Amino acid sequence: MTLNVSNLSCYRGGRLIFADQSFAIGEGEAVMLRGPNGSGKSTLLRALAGMLPAEGEVELNGIALADDHDEVQEQIAYAGHLDAIKPQLTVAENLTFWARLFDGGSIEKAKELFILDEIWDRPAHACSAGQKRRLGLARLVVSGRPLWLLDEPTVSLDVETTARFAEIIKDHCANGGMALIATHIDLGLDAQREVYLDPSVRRANTPTRDPFLAEGWE
Repeated sequence: MTLNVSNLSCYRGGRLIFADQSFAIGEGEAVMLRGPNGSGKSTLLRALAGMLPAEGEVELNGIALADDHDEVQEQIAYAGHLDAIKPQLTVAENLTFWARLFDGGSIEKAKELFILDEIWDRPAHACSAGQKRRLGLARLVVSGRPLWLLDEPTVSLDVETTARFAEIIKDHCANGGMALIATHIDLGLDAQREVYLDPSVRRANTPTRDPFLAEGWE
């Protein structure tokens, strides 16, 4: 399992966010996505997840995103700034919904790893910000998907839970998974590599068109 990214560029609202990004992530690797605020980290993750149009090539396990969008997305679990939970449902109901949708990993394992026992029957809207984040991240475990794209995943987590989540990432990679993590903190992951987005770097003679406005979704 390998993620290969070649010459990736992305526009939003006609403005170039980043240009000519090329990197690879191999099986068992966790790579940090670094850069100052506004450098395009969230945009890059969303483009890799197939949620935004971009120029360049994204290939996961030999399958190009442009050729088989659905097949690539079936291998990806994305965790963004929002926790993607239904506030009216309990913690148990939220996680059960995701487990059935993904038909992937164990609910019991996710429940244990993210210490959800104490809030299992609580409505999600009654949970604290940190508890909601733990529930949202538990989706990763029940997804059973090899590539995790994580956008500031430790926001709202306390120090102990952050350390626990770092161990969860290590375990995921030790079992052949991969992770690309946008974060400003040191998670203490072993032998980590970095992809750095420099907002001052722009491609020469950049065209002033937006692929989305040019029907880039087709």
